[in-house]
Parts: sequence; structure tokens; C-alpha cells
Amino acid sequence: MGQTDVGTSFEAFVGERGPALLRLAWLLCADADAAEDLVQEALVKVLPRWRRIVAGGAPEPYVRSVIRTTFIDGWRRRRLREVLVDDDVHFGDERAAVDPAGDAAVRLTVQAALMRLTARQRAVLVLRFYEDLTEAAAARELGCSVSTVKSQTRHAIARLRVLAPELADLFDHPQPEEVR
Repeated sequence: MGQTDVGTSFEAFVGERGPALLRLAWLLCADADAAEDLVQEALVKVLPRWRRIVAGGAPEPYVRSVIRTTFIDGWRRRRLREVLVDDDVHFGDERAAVDPAGDAAVRLTVQAALMRLTARQRAVLVLRFYEDLTEAAAARELGCSVSTVKSQTRHAIARLRVLAPELADLFDHPQPEEVR
């Protein structure tokens, strides 16, 4: 793969998967501008290794991992950070997608509640439920123990129940008969 091919491949990847990467970053940051900066910072880190990443066969999981790691490193460096509320968040050209009012209301409620969580709580929820990582994988990503992931998940969900009680059905999953 020549230098031009690497650039073309990278541009095609970013053009195709950019909105999904931006969604992940926004869920982590809860701020549209910070999410764009996070994705850009991660892509800058990835570009010099792009040829090897593509040769490995699965560039998106690698890039997602770089985004998560970059975010986690950032909040470790600056524990306290002001979060600005931006009610007009869009992910690329996905604004035009059909969006029933009920789904929009739920998304806005979730968005507002997520922005009121700590960065660590938000990161745990995103890794566990959006990225669908196991507790052990989330612990590796966050550089903490599995019990910390469990407790942060429990505290974050409890806080979401207080912040957005109207979302209670999202948190209440029916238990199988043998577990009850």
C-alpha cells in the first residue's frame, strides 16, 4: 500500500465511520465541541500507524479503543472540568434521519442526565452499555479493578434514577425466573 493509498484508505474510513466515532466521543464527553476534539486527537494518533492497523483487518475497534484511551487519559489529567450544555447536538449528516418525537424525548432526557454524571461514571456506562464491554474489559480500559467498574456502574445508574426517574424502565430489566 503506497502513501497515497494509505491516505485514501484513511479518508474513506473517516468519511464512512466518522459519525459513529463522533457519537462514541460525544457519549464520553457530553459536549459536542470536546467530542470533535477527542475524535480529531485520536485520529491524529492513529494516522501514522494506519497501514499496520488496516493490515490487522479491523481498524474501527482499534480507533474506538484509541478514542476511549485518549478520553480516559484526559480526565485523569484534569479531574475537574466544566461541562457546558449544548442542546443542539448533531452527528454529521445524521440530522436528516427520521426521529419520532418519543425517541427524541428519551434521547434528550438521557443526554441531560448523562451530562450531570461525573466523567468516570459516564465513561463506565458508555463502555459497559454503549460499547458493550464486559466488566473486565471496561476495567482494563479504565485502568481500574473490576469491582470499581461494578461500583461505578451501580452508583451511576442510581444517580440516573434520581436525575431522570422517567427513564426507570430503561434501568429495570426483568430477571429470569431462576434468578428471582
